[in-house]
Amino acid sequence: MELRLNPVFDSIRAARAGEPLCAYVYDLPALRRHAARTVSALPAGAELFYAIKANSDLPILQTLAPLVAGFEVSSGGELAWVRGHFPDVPVIFSGPGKLDAELRAALELGVESLHLESAHEIDRLAALAERLGKTQQVLLRVNLALDGLAETRLMMGGKPTPFGIPSADLPACLARLRDYPRLKLGGFHFHLMSHQLDAEAHLRLMASYLRQVAQWCAQHRLEIGHVNVGGGIGVNYREPAAQFDWAGFCAGLCRLLDAEGLPGVRLRFEMGRYMTAACGYYAMEVIDVKTSYGKTFVVGRGGSHHFRTPYAQGHSHPFHVLPVDAWPHAWPRPEARRTEVSVVGQLCTPKDLLAYDAPVERVRAGDVLVFPLAGAYAWHISHHDFLRHPHPPQWYLPLEDGHAAD
Repeated sequence: MELRLNPVFDSIRAARAGEPLCAYVYDLPALRRHAARTVSALPAGAELFYAIKANSDLPILQTLAPLVAGFEVSSGGELAWVRGHFPDVPVIFSGPGKLDAELRAALELGVESLHLESAHEIDRLAALAERLGKTQQVLLRVNLALDGLAETRLMMGGKPTPFGIPSADLPACLARLRDYPRLKLGGFHFHLMSHQLDAEAHLRLMASYLRQVAQWCAQHRLEIGHVNVGGGIGVNYREPAAQFDWAGFCAGLCRLLDAEGLPGVRLRFEMGRYMTAACGYYAMEVIDVKTSYGKTFVVGRGGSHHFRTPYAQGHSHPFHVLPVDAWPHAWPRPEARRTEVSVVGQLCTPKDLLAYDAPVERVRAGDVLVFPLAGAYAWHISHHDFLRHPHPPQWYLPLEDGHAAD
């Protein structure tokens, strides 16, 4: 994962004027290089779709579209957004609680596969497909219980959750599909966890998936084309230098597929956070520096209504101080030196906390704090309109060929 502070700092310096600055900056050249390396490391027989829920900004999608196998969407809105801009890109539609209108749109707009989460969803899609005269490939999402499953901070399977079909219910769902000739089983979908940072543990999970699918195919005499292993590759916000070993994982995956891969079956990843987190930066100008009962607070323009990642992940987000020497006021400039600070925003809640007990050499009102690893599940999961503060501008560092610059 590539962090490039200098071009980000340069764009911020060039933009500072008037009101205190607050903005997102996206490094598209770094995104393209990271995506190309990520995809090229995959072994033969594996492919990668981008899960646009992480960041669906058009310049991000335009940068990734030539590099990935397609896009994964999880709502009718995401499907319409992708199809409106990328009419020919392969799309897969996942997610719980799909409306009939969304299932209909998937059939009409042409998705490669629909991932179904319950027997009822199978029945509903079959009725719509029959009514429209459409044939649709489907994958069954299975909530697979595994002995010794290594848990992460966010689990979507392996225990009671609303996601997927419990493995005990799979035979009944397969029988249901046989009654619906317009629905074609393409394979199985697993997504048991997110925030995985252990490459070896993730390889063991892949092996468990392959063995289970091989058993089902033999038991039920199935012919499938895909095993979708979800995403789940995490980003280490607490220790940015210690990220998931993607190269080592892909080398191990190559050996695993050689030994236990299923003939004619492709392994499919749908990744979001790991793809775009490192390309994004959230910048906020310091409005005030104050001390209260022995604690030093740095108050910035913006807050968790723009950048919810720290609160959502429960961590103190790393940041860099971009010094701004100009101070055009007659009154003293608030500052803190060689101490620990908490970074807060403009919201009327103590939960508006982006970093805490963070050591700084020096920070002053008028300086700019730059938070890296803000390219995924940051702006897109934030409660934008709380207190009706203005939305931050979104800036895109241009690709070397000049496209998607702004």
